[in-house]
Amino acid sequence: MNEKDLLKLIKKGESETLEFKENFGEEVIETAVAFSNKDGGIILVGVSDKGEIKGVSVGKETLKEWSNKISQTTEPTLIPEIESYKLKGKTIVVIKIKESPLKPVSYKGVCFMRIKNSNKKLTPKEISELHLQTIGSSWDSFVARDSKIEDIDFEKVEEYIKLANQTGRRKITEKPLEVLKKLDLIKDGKPTWAAILLFGKNPQKFVPQAKIHCGRFKDEVTIIDDELIDGNIIDQIDKAMDFVKRHLKVEFVITGKPRREQIWEYPLDAIREAIINAVCHRDYTEASDIQVRIYDDRLIVWNPGKLPIGITIEDLYKPHKSVLRNRLIAQIFFDIGLIERWGTGIQRIIDSCQKQNLPIPIFEEYQGFRVIFRKPYAKEELKKLGLNERQIKAVEYVEKRGSITNREYQKLTLVSRKTATRDLTELVKKGIFNVVGRGKREIKYTLLLRHDDAKMTQKMTQKTRGVVGG
Repeated sequence: MNEKDLLKLIKKGESETLEFKENFGEEVIETAVAFSNKDGGIILVGVSDKGEIKGVSVGKETLKEWSNKISQTTEPTLIPEIESYKLKGKTIVVIKIKESPLKPVSYKGVCFMRIKNSNKKLTPKEISELHLQTIGSSWDSFVARDSKIEDIDFEKVEEYIKLANQTGRRKITEKPLEVLKKLDLIKDGKPTWAAILLFGKNPQKFVPQAKIHCGRFKDEVTIIDDELIDGNIIDQIDKAMDFVKRHLKVEFVITGKPRREQIWEYPLDAIREAIINAVCHRDYTEASDIQVRIYDDRLIVWNPGKLPIGITIEDLYKPHKSVLRNRLIAQIFFDIGLIERWGTGIQRIIDSCQKQNLPIPIFEEYQGFRVIFRKPYAKEELKKLGLNERQIKAVEYVEKRGSITNREYQKLTLVSRKTATRDLTELVKKGIFNVVGRGKREIKYTLLLRHDDAKMTQKMTQKTRGVVGG
């Protein structure tokens, strides 16, 4: 690494893989741990948070002492690469940290992970999940407590074998019991959690919260219809889609083909994808059901548990490494064609909505994770809210692209930064836009939901707990 490379690196600013520190101390070691638990990274000592080159005083043994300090206080032991460089007449130290093959790494018993440009302290649950990821395992691969072979519905296993052979994703010739053993769905003669959820005669006997709660609402306090769907998680998907289709409007379009084309309020394949993802990737240790909520102007698919550790909302919109919370369930879903390649579901949902000229759905962590399908704002509705033509144009832009920055607003509407800031601020005050990110370069504006459905989430959850006995 030469002076030109370092200056270019500093110009980029702090990120998920780069941190600036004016001096060596505990925060440097915490960052080293955070990098090792994610994708690795570089720490520049002698550079301020703003990217100013301050320099640092180092002696003959300084770098060796810093390296030992990091190695001796981390568990498992981190071995950093440390070098000093002269930059604009000042000394800075470059500490390179590789991703650890054994996770989580801790400092003084505390584990951190790099999320965006900060270090996140991990909870005990996140530590457990990260450890399972490292050893190539997941919660669903453990033996289900008090379960027996007799709890498996082998007719459902035979249906899986038939579908897997039809898709061509797995060639199966063995008998059902041997298949389950071969796929690690039965271990030491007992079913795993995945086997119970996928093929159990009564999965809710072992995992009471493994249900989908569907509801159709007139408003925040009026429930028109609701259904609590149980049984194995594969069958639950079709039952949930049946509920959705009962409550969505459909338009029949004459296209000249033998059959009329059906245009639903929201693309069914996108909703199905969202429900499949919720069932496949939810946290089954959380005592809540998946929820599908239909309102007049939106449809929400919510599942318990945040995104798997190490994955952010921003990661969903770009190629990212596969992090599966429930590995065995995901494999069976792939075998029978319920899911395609890992990590492509979000893009398929977006593509389906854009094809139907609907706004890009909202993906967010909200007491779990949810996907929100929305109808576009009518232009007259926006005018009644007092929006000018520039602001209306920006709303339409965000509905198609998901977000807008100040610079994009200026380019779209041909106004100054000052005017753009004033217009965008008004959109936030009127409850149409939401501000995400921090710092001038990272701030984006996204659409805000028209209604606060927090009360409804709580109401449905309470009702569910009443049904399952707490």
